[in-house]
Amino acid sequence: MNIPFLQFDGMHKPLKAEMMDAFSKFYDRSWYVLGEEVKAFEKEYAVYNEVPHCIGVSNGLDALQLALEALGVGEGDEVIIPSNTYIATLLAASYVGATPVLVEPNPETYNIDQAKIEAVITSRTKVIMPVHLYGQCCEMEEIMRIAQKHNIYVVEDNAQSQGATYNGKKAGSWGHVNGTSFYPGKNLGALGDAGGVTTNDETLATKIMTLRNYGSQKKYYNEVIGHNMRLDEIQAAFLRIKLNRLDSWTEQRRQIAAWYNDALAGAKDIILPKIATNATHVYHLYVVRTDKRDALQEHLANNGIGTLIHYPVPPHMQQAYARMGFKKGDFPLAEKIADTCLSLPLWPGMTQGMVHEVAQQIQAFFNER
Repeated sequence: MNIPFLQFDGMHKPLKAEMMDAFSKFYDRSWYVLGEEVKAFEKEYAVYNEVPHCIGVSNGLDALQLALEALGVGEGDEVIIPSNTYIATLLAASYVGATPVLVEPNPETYNIDQAKIEAVITSRTKVIMPVHLYGQCCEMEEIMRIAQKHNIYVVEDNAQSQGATYNGKKAGSWGHVNGTSFYPGKNLGALGDAGGVTTNDETLATKIMTLRNYGSQKKYYNEVIGHNMRLDEIQAAFLRIKLNRLDSWTEQRRQIAAWYNDALAGAKDIILPKIATNATHVYHLYVVRTDKRDALQEHLANNGIGTLIHYPVPPHMQQAYARMGFKKGDFPLAEKIADTCLSLPLWPGMTQGMVHEVAQQIQAFFNER
């Protein structure tokens, strides 16, 4: 049995006629940028995410950069970021001239350890940027309490966790302004690059709408130095269709994760995902950990099973951030996760038989050792 790491057929095939009809309407309308589809998607995603405002933008990294710019973050400021995130979170801070300050994750949930945040807050700290990693919402109440206590902002990186909650409140609705990605591989994915900013603050929403469009609210009148970071009209049309299925796909992801949990419950030398009390998980990724990760990945590949590593090199060890003087051992937990994590196949349309095949191959690998 060949089981790819990711397959879109289970999502895209049933939607093909509807997607083609949306394209045809878009084509005939001859309005290609910031039209009715973007406006409609922004309203619909805001309702889904339980916030008043969503601003469609070009991708998830631009969403985070715009969020920081709207808050006035710049040179001399510090942004607190988990040490085991994807590098885009750090890049957003770097793009506005701020300094990323890294905090190790909770070793069980892999989200930022809120108990370690206050120790790195300084007079220059402007933002805490929690990342809802792999699909699990961070423990946001404590993060918001810390932010309020120290009079600093919260910008959520919600690229992997649309629909996840903490204490019933959705990821991407807690922070002052938040960024998400609609990259094709995300739980809610466009058919190209796309992103969004969510906020409860009307003033910040207006700033971001202006910044994404050359610093202009009125054509040819530019209020500030802005960017070309707009959501494409055609991607908005596709996202509107897929948004209606997101909760159904999330339930499939949770069922697949439950099958994995049951099938791997007795596996030795492997750590399965854990969920924090009061948090929910939408399983953008199903990540296991083992000290034998590389050999396990090779074994699975040899048996037709695709996997990926999210992420093999932690941000502080990337050449791009060598100028900050980090060295191996500075963030040992992030390094340990990078050395031991493996993402198993999980996508809407996977069958229980596929999950059992993956689990059987994992069990066979460990039984041979």
